[in-house]
Amino acid sequence: MFLGYKVLATVVGLSIITLVVIGVPLKYLHDLWPSVLPEGTTGQRLGADINLYLGTAHGFIYMAFVLLALMLALSCRWPFGFTIVTLVCGTVPFLSFWAERRAIRRVEREHPEIAGHAEQRTGAASGRS
Repeated sequence: MFLGYKVLATVVGLSIITLVVIGVPLKYLHDLWPSVLPEGTTGQRLGADINLYLGTAHGFIYMAFVLLALMLALSCRWPFGFTIVTLVCGTVPFLSFWAERRAIRRVEREHPEIAGHAEQRTGAASGRS
């Protein structure tokens, strides 16, 4: 579950950045500066495709992320506020990585058995014996 959270949080963060930094500007730049990127050009169509396909995928991935984050929050007994901030930050480009790192550090610090660190220490200790 913890590894899944880390992967989905990263994918959600990267996809929202791609949408906001590349897809949306390419799709709508013609509204602001028609001479720079006229409607129907390759760049504008690429932006529309990025928004359509990646936007749809991001929505489904975000829903999976929310479910996994809620399961992790319940397992780790995160406070309500911490959980809400973690989920909402998944919708903000770049801020999602801060929230992900914050949540990962909390799990590693408070629940090493969930983070998998207890198994690593146990395995390392038994390998030395």
